[in-house]
Amino acid sequence: MVPVTTARIDSWIWSVRLLKTRSAATAACRAGHVTVNGEKVKAAHSVRIGDQIQVRGPELTRIVTVRRLVIKRVSALVAAECLTDETPAPPPREEVAAVAVRDRGAGRPTKRERRELDALRGY
Repeated sequence: MVPVTTARIDSWIWSVRLLKTRSAATAACRAGHVTVNGEKVKAAHSVRIGDQIQVRGPELTRIVTVRRLVIKRVSALVAAECLTDETPAPPPREEVAAVAVRDRGAGRPTKRERRELDALRGY
């Protein structure tokens, strides 16, 4: 068995589970969301051990360094061995304000309160 010395960037990104499908990896390369060592690349670009890859996704930009080449999809445990994740920690999330609670008697009456008012009025 011959060891793998290079791999296509879209295949490698899919194999190590940075993106869900190979077509999504190809589309990301085509859209310019994938860079290797700071340069935008096409899907057929060859990846080598030691390359730094940046994949811009919808929520997060992942920055990884290639430690091992794979061309077939592997398990999550093996995928973790194939890369070194250098993604900076995300900034802390902002606290969401608590939902305001209406004080009793303020605002529109509830259905129960409307029935009680109708009973008082004799309707």
